[in-house]
Amino acid sequence: MEETSWFMTLMTNSFARGLLLGLFFCMVIYVRGFMRRRQLSQEITQLRRHLHTKLEIDSAENERRKKEIEILKQERDNLRITVQSLNQKPGRKEIRQYYIYQTALDIMFEKAPGFAPAWQITVKEAEGLFEKSERGVVPLLKRLMPTSPDKQVEEYEKISRLSLDTTLNRD
Repeated sequence: MEETSWFMTLMTNSFARGLLLGLFFCMVIYVRGFMRRRQLSQEITQLRRHLHTKLEIDSAENERRKKEIEILKQERDNLRITVQSLNQKPGRKEIRQYYIYQTALDIMFEKAPGFAPAWQITVKEAEGLFEKSERGVVPLLKRLMPTSPDKQVEEYEKISRLSLDTTLNRD
């Protein structure tokens, strides 16, 4: 019974009761703080994982964009080279020159009133010369056999010069 009395004596003392009550509240606060700290550290770990995942996704996206930009630059350079090579192909300069001459003719028709009839007569004479050079067996065979456009232009010019020379020599 003495033990009970010692405990009872301690419980009846107001200082001891206050001390025990304070220790109890400290323990409760300590346990709650420990639980909160554990919860916050779990949340920080989760946030770090999310941040790491986001950074990986962003870096993968940046790498993909860089590769896409490099591919687009390469395609642009290839297209630029293709355009340059197409502009330098035989026949392109002649077509460009044809358009320049056609534009010049249109301007001359508008500016010089006496130029149009003289030009039309000259064009009809040139068409007649070319028609004469296109008749016969050799031009027929050349039309039937497929050749490259460059060779066709060269042959056409050669035949045109020959027929023009023969026509001028007759006159």
